[in-house]
Amino acid sequence: MLPDVQNLMELQQADREILRLKDEIAALPKRVAVIEQKLAGTRAVLENAKTAVKADETARRKYETAIQDLQQKISKYRDQSLEVKTNDQYKALMHEIQFAEQDIRANEDKILELMVNAEAREKSVKAAEIELKAEMAEIDKEKNQARQRTVEDEKQLVEWNSKRDKARAGVNADLLRHYDRVSKFRGTGLAEVRDQKCVGCQVMLRPQTFNEVRGGQMVICESCQRILYFDPASETAEQATAATARRRRLRPKADADQAWYYRSEYADHGEVFAVFINSDGSSSRRVYDAHSGRKLGETEVLPGDYHIAFASDLVHTVRLNGAWPAAEIEEWGTEMPTRALDSLFADLFAARAETAKGHVHANSAEAITSEHPAAS
Repeated sequence: MLPDVQNLMELQQADREILRLKDEIAALPKRVAVIEQKLAGTRAVLENAKTAVKADETARRKYETAIQDLQQKISKYRDQSLEVKTNDQYKALMHEIQFAEQDIRANEDKILELMVNAEAREKSVKAAEIELKAEMAEIDKEKNQARQRTVEDEKQLVEWNSKRDKARAGVNADLLRHYDRVSKFRGTGLAEVRDQKCVGCQVMLRPQTFNEVRGGQMVICESCQRILYFDPASETAEQATAATARRRRLRPKADADQAWYYRSEYADHGEVFAVFINSDGSSSRRVYDAHSGRKLGETEVLPGDYHIAFASDLVHTVRLNGAWPAAEIEEWGTEMPTRALDSLFADLFAARAETAKGHVHANSAEAITSEHPAAS
């Protein structure tokens, strides 16, 4: 691996860690603020409960004062009743006494209602006080943890900034500018190549480009502009996948109404996948760029079976396994989905491996024949 690429990998790791630490440092005060906000809510509940208790006490004193005033009025009316000289005056005083007694009973009912509610009010106050105490202990704990985490993060941040500066110093200036520019817009400026794809944008690479990256050359992804690198450890997994595909590969049916083909050169477009579909006495052809999956041109329809109608398109091709409903292919529109593209490439690798294996067996048979000629 090129020293520049190795330093860029270290730089990207440092950039990611620095970003993570900065985000964490910024998030800690917000986390404490949320707890304090909840604490403020609990305090408000407690204050409201205490205010309700005080309001009940004030109302109770008000009703008790009113009862005392009414009792004094009744006493006054009774004294006056002893001095009246007419029956009408006496009846009037008796009515006033009755009204006062009714008001006393009404105030006593309100006092009783307040006494019944007082127990619930006191429970609310005690519950709010307990919750407030617990939350105050929790927020003190959170603040201490936040302060400790901030100190640790800031210490790590200094270390990663030092590693970042060292890694940047080991990268070519022009390449570093390119990395910074791409990172600014895409989040990362470096991407691994895995299964012949750029992991950053998931676009397939041309075989030549893939080989250049594997060979250690400096290559930039044509799609996302990230700087590409190859990890040999990934090739092991890719080879295992290809081996599995070779063992399980089925031969495409020659008489199938739908057929997929790979061509290494097609007009001016290079590598393509083409699908031919027979339907109601005619056949259609769709062509897709093998790397991007984009459809090339319009769907062409001709009368007759595709073997005859598009015979010239079947020269120098590799027949592949592929079968999707015609309606689904129509819904793809101008670009086939990644899953379909990956499936075709996997089968292409299996077909090539199968061909290579066949050549090895053929050469081995020739060698055996030359070493052990048949008896004449």
